[in-house]
Order: sequence, then structure tokens, then C-alpha cells
Amino acid sequence: MSKTFFETIKAFNGEIFHLSFHQERYESVLKHFGIKEIQNLSLYLNPPKNGLYRCRLTYDLSKNPHKIDVTYHEYKKREINSLKLVYDDEITYDLKSTQRERLDALYDLRESCDDVLIVKNSLITDTTIANIAFYNSKKWLTPALPLLKGTTRERLLRENKIYEANIHVEDLKSFSHVALMNAMIDFDIITKSNEEFFC
Repeated sequence: MSKTFFETIKAFNGEIFHLSFHQERYESVLKHFGIKEIQNLSLYLNPPKNGLYRCRLTYDLSKNPHKIDVTYHEYKKREINSLKLVYDDEITYDLKSTQRERLDALYDLRESCDDVLIVKNSLITDTTIANIAFYNSKKWLTPALPLLKGTTRERLLRENKIYEANIHVEDLKSFSHVALMNAMIDFDIITKSNEEFFC
């Protein structure tokens, strides 16, 4: 198993967004491996002062003390207007590892769609780059068993803006709106109907 992990952190005009949630997830990965030497991620971040950037902070736990590297990438949003349902009951991605071969293989099954929506054990999970939520005319529901517990998902759950639920494929037709969420796009509501969105 790879012991190299990463955080994707949003920065705009030099301002870093929601760093405490990234710090918390980083610390949870260290705890998972029994590592007690925690570093302050803010000390490694110095994003450009102009523009929107994706800060990729990578840390390798195979060395002690572990090494942290940061790169900055000008961000251009990838438009997601359609998702293809793909099925994989074996996939696991509960830690944000650089080892994404299984996700990449599922992404390659998207055909004419923009990304895939992964179904595991008959339950909706995530796309390859984002958590997902669905509106049922009363509240926003997000899968209770995502592949990865994203930082934006966690923040919105704590703010009671979204709620966890087990979502099956047959439930999709009952929702009026879909939203994708990750650190870069925050909570991005898709306006297309479900019939157009799922291909």
C-alpha cells in the first residue's frame, strides 16, 4: 500500500480556504498509521498572491520524519455536465492517497460522459474527483458511505447544510437537483435534470 498522501487546498489571491479541515484530515491519516509527529501545514503554504490556485500538498509517511512537498497549479474548473454510473464492489479509497489507479480505471469507463458516479454494494458513493449530494425538495442528502470523506462534505455536514443517507440507484429519479463538492468547487449545484445528467 502506498504511504504517500495529499491534500488539495484552495487559494485565491493568496488567501487559503478552510485549512483547519485539511489539517484535521492530515492528522487523521497520521493517527491511522500511529504517527505522532504532527506538522503545521500552514507553515508549508505560500500561494501566489494573484489568481485562483490549487495547492497540492503531498506527504510521504514512508520516511521518519515524514516529508511534505507543496506545488501550486493555476485552477481551471473541469465542467461536469453528465455522469455515467459504474459499479465496483471492491474499491476502497478512504484515505486520500496518491495511488489512484482504480479510480483512473473507472474514469476510463465514462464513454461520452464527463465523469463517473461510482456505485458500491448497490449504494451511490462519489465521482472520481468529488463527493455528491442530492436535493429531495426538503433537504440535501449525501451518501452516508462515500469512498472518501471530503473536507467540504465534512464542513457542510457540521453546518447542517447537508445530511447523510443511504442512496440507492433507484433513488436517483426522486431527486430534483444534484450538487458536486470538493475543496476547489465548494458546493456546485448542477441545474440539469436527472435524465440529462446521468447517462
